[in-house]
Amino acid sequence: MSDGKTAVERDRQEGLLALAAALRPELHRYCSRLMGSVIDGEDVVQDTFARAVLALDELSEVPQLRPWLFRIAHNRALDLLRSRAIRAAEPIEAALDIADDTKPDPVEMLMRRQAVQTAVSRFAELPVPQRSVVILRDVLDEPLADIAALLGTTVDAVKGHLARGRARLRQINAEANPLPDARIASAAVVRYVNLFNQRDWDGLRALLADDVKLQQSMHPPRAGASDVGMFFTIYAKGDGVWLRPAWVEGREVIAVFQDRTAAKPHHFMWLEWRGGRISFIRDYRYVRYILDDANLVLARETGSSSGGRR
Repeated sequence: MSDGKTAVERDRQEGLLALAAALRPELHRYCSRLMGSVIDGEDVVQDTFARAVLALDELSEVPQLRPWLFRIAHNRALDLLRSRAIRAAEPIEAALDIADDTKPDPVEMLMRRQAVQTAVSRFAELPVPQRSVVILRDVLDEPLADIAALLGTTVDAVKGHLARGRARLRQINAEANPLPDARIASAAVVRYVNLFNQRDWDGLRALLADDVKLQQSMHPPRAGASDVGMFFTIYAKGDGVWLRPAWVEGREVIAVFQDRTAAKPHHFMWLEWRGGRISFIRDYRYVRYILDDANLVLARETGSSSGGRR
């Protein structure tokens, strides 16, 4: 049965989606800081692409891809932030002393470096308008006029949000607590890691709940113990893959190393449990860029006084 599209239209849509995929890391840098979480940021990116695919069927003209995707991601993130009732309102005032795009100065460059080096979670302490502008300007180096167009406001308003956001971010960084020490892993995660490192695939499959779900970015979701059990087949092909319990954003995760001697993890996965069995697996194997901004801390072994940090 035909879907009503010509071969040319289908090829064009596939080409657009391929180009869009190349923007995922940049979209994640924005969404993770807007949400204050690398994990929640990836959820927004996933939802953005799902919405973009549906929207392409309705569009008569091909949009400018980058601003279109950022607008979808921005609006979806705001929807989620509103639902958490953490969006803060603020007056819009001009701050004309913000440096012009074409005349960057040393102070401007320093502010940008400080924003790039700020932990993702700290951005959540900024009001959303300030947060959006600081991320777009100082982390992604967007021109002021483009930021104004994306946010549906004026350049002067953008400058105002930027001035206040930078000042607040400096204060947040100055008052921030040091990064947390490594924590001890739960018994459930330790069991999972041990079974994996022993290559006991049947033992791992026995941990799956009957209605378990698997989410891997850029791949269709899987559901049910039989289908999700195939997930381990991917890892069974790599003899050197090694797991270690870890923590990201206060969530217990599992760091995945390409081999036992690797200095840094390749990616991580996150499990949800119900009644001692795994109900949800989120595996970030195909979106390694999440680790770029993640403060991943390896769990401390029982009796050990220190852990590893990425």
